[in-house]
Amino acid sequence: MLTKEELLAKAKKPAQDAMIMHPFYRGKIQVVPRCAVRSLDDFAIWYTPGVAEPCKAIKQNKELVYEHTCKWNTVAVVSDGTRVLGLGDIGPEAAMPVMEGKALLFKYLGGVDAVPICLDTKDPDEFVKTVKYLQPSFGGINLEDIAQPKCFGILERLRKEMEIPVWHDDQQGTAAVTLAGLINAVKLVGKKMDEVKISMIGAGAANIRIAWVIIAAGVKPGNIIMTDSKGILHPGRTELKEQFKEKWELCLTTNSEGRVGGVADAIKGTDVLIALSTPGPDTIKKEWIKTMNDDAIVFACANPIPEIWPWEAKEAGARIVATGRSDFPNQVNNSLGFPAIFRGALDVRAKTITDEMCIAAAEELARYAEEKGLLSEEYLIPTMDEWEVFPREAAAVGAKAVEQGVARINVSKEDLYKKAEELISMAREETKLLMEKGLIPPAPID
Repeated sequence: MLTKEELLAKAKKPAQDAMIMHPFYRGKIQVVPRCAVRSLDDFAIWYTPGVAEPCKAIKQNKELVYEHTCKWNTVAVVSDGTRVLGLGDIGPEAAMPVMEGKALLFKYLGGVDAVPICLDTKDPDEFVKTVKYLQPSFGGINLEDIAQPKCFGILERLRKEMEIPVWHDDQQGTAAVTLAGLINAVKLVGKKMDEVKISMIGAGAANIRIAWVIIAAGVKPGNIIMTDSKGILHPGRTELKEQFKEKWELCLTTNSEGRVGGVADAIKGTDVLIALSTPGPDTIKKEWIKTMNDDAIVFACANPIPEIWPWEAKEAGARIVATGRSDFPNQVNNSLGFPAIFRGALDVRAKTITDEMCIAAAEELARYAEEKGLLSEEYLIPTMDEWEVFPREAAAVGAKAVEQGVARINVSKEDLYKKAEELISMAREETKLLMEKGLIPPAPID
């Protein structure tokens, strides 16, 4: 068992290592050819004059762009840098390392080619217009790190106005993976989804979408008590009516007890705490955890530092603790969701990504952990190391898209699984080969 000092040192190490590794590699992704180049003569096929033939074919039938170009497997990761991790409005340049990291995860975990794009505008109309201009080149759009409330309007408009799947990972991705963890956590403590009382600390894009998705998955709206920076959401919070319609909707549908007050008041007597708020530590106090019901479940998922250190939550009586970090047990992080969800959406050429597709992904993540036979208080859902879960998740998502009628092509779940397994395995092998050949230099630190 590590001491608290050792645990703190371990928690700080990724940040220290990042300042060595980022300038060493000068970026996390690069463009490499997909096609064979047997000799320079092949450029007559890949470029002029041969390339004119697929161009003319696509002009006659736009859907052929999926057959002749990389659009079938390429997404844009788009941000304006206004709500990056727990760092706030740090600007588009400072957001680039996060978007690059996202692109790396897309490729390594989902076999999806992704391009980081940080826009130098905070105007939602300009943002929407720019993303719509990108539509011919991409099979999907992953919105990232956009401040609320404008992130809701941007997502809603783009989903309505575009013909390719657009989602906001901080909303839908976080919701899918949180639901997966919640399904198994509730099961482990012997409680039921439609009976648990849930305190939700933070009313940003992530927690608002989590609330919608867990309600769709069976949680009673009245059993949710949510707080923002001003306190508990309730019908008396009429100042939210005009500018924060999503919060206002939750004021009217959650908190059937009519609780008022602050974070401590929201947490008291709840079974589950889901926090995506101000990074900690000490955003959530140990004494507040002590007021929760027996067999308490705590998801402290702020980045880069959870609202309360996991060991402190355990000392306060929590039975199950999850965070957003990979260096603690029970990582509840988007990385388990977006690569496979987009893999499934791309493989059926989905027009959108629905909440039901996200729920299908969550259920598959939860099912995988249970079927593996390792389900425990420190293993709620798979880790990124268990790459076999990603093809299963992708197949579940693609099959749900076909079932809902939002897929352009009809592919069986079995074929979706095989394709996803092949593409994800290939991406991992490509990275391994580049490292073995020295084309990706050895890391400067262990």
